[in-house]
Amino acid sequence: MSRLFVLFLYLLFMTTSQASSAKSASDTGLEGVISISPSHPGPTRTDETDSTPLLNTEFVVANETGTVASFKTDDQGHFHVALPPGHYKVSRKEGQPRIGRFGPFDVDVTAGQVTKVQWNCDSGMR
Repeated sequence: MSRLFVLFLYLLFMTTSQASSAKSASDTGLEGVISISPSHPGPTRTDETDSTPLLNTEFVVANETGTVASFKTDDQGHFHVALPPGHYKVSRKEGQPRIGRFGPFDVDVTAGQVTKVQWNCDSGMR
């Protein structure tokens, strides 16, 4: 009976330590919200917002050696991407359109932390 209890404790410890090490590896990265403004042409009324989430848009993450990751914003403009520590530039995947500005955004990712950002892209509408 005591061997069974010791085996149970051992398995419990191994499962817990594996889960915490997997968690710490994914705890380094970048997350946030990307919005775009102005979201419509013409003047903005005082009762309406001039910014809207940038939906389902692909971005690339690059460092000095080139592209290291990519992500796509969701239907609310949110995103999350796991990255090792370092300095990165984030920009729209298809490149810059003729009108508007979609990065690049500079960001530093610190070990063991998820860097939270809120970026605003310029639609170019005036």
